[in-house]
Amino acid sequence: MSGAAWERTLTMGTAAQTHELAAALGAVLEAGDLLVLSGELGAGKTTFTQGLGEGLGVRAGIISPTFVLVRIHPNLPDGPRPGGPDLVHVDAYRLGSASEIDDIDLENTMDSSVTVVEWGRGRVEHLSESRLEVELHRQLGGTPPGALTGGQAATQPAGTEVLDFDTDDADEPRTVVFRGFGPRWAEPPAALAALPSLPATTETD
Repeated sequence: MSGAAWERTLTMGTAAQTHELAAALGAVLEAGDLLVLSGELGAGKTTFTQGLGEGLGVRAGIISPTFVLVRIHPNLPDGPRPGGPDLVHVDAYRLGSASEIDDIDLENTMDSSVTVVEWGRGRVEHLSESRLEVELHRQLGGTPPGALTGGQAATQPAGTEVLDFDTDDADEPRTVVFRGFGPRWAEPPAALAALPSLPATTETD
């Protein structure tokens, strides 16, 4: 688990279940939380982030940030969590180092927002003593997980010209691996344990 306090794996039967899982997690996230999101092309990173946004109660319109480094989705005053944190959605796969992360000044929004960084492993750990890593895998048309990126799902090198297509209408099972780091995530969030509306979900620790 590479220093993680815990690791939990959930298998989701559909894209809708992935969205619902993320919404349940988003409902308990707090300002200052850092999530590091990784996975193969089409694994469901955008679907997952859209679910987080729903649970957080931020403005809709979350898309893959492939060509934009940072998007800020403000909290909705008439949403489910008025006064809650904004969502800062970051694409880091074009960034080669932690110093390039620093250049986009995420520290200015970290304390007041939930920050989700795609392709962030190895680049954003210095931003917070705590982080929740979320790794998604999806089998596409019989292709083994990892094959679409040469097995480099979590460490796509900067400058590689790839697109993150989330084909949400396809419902191959997805495996979502959660790892908690630091005092904020010393224990798994309750949202990962109480999912009665997802009968196709399986869980391993």
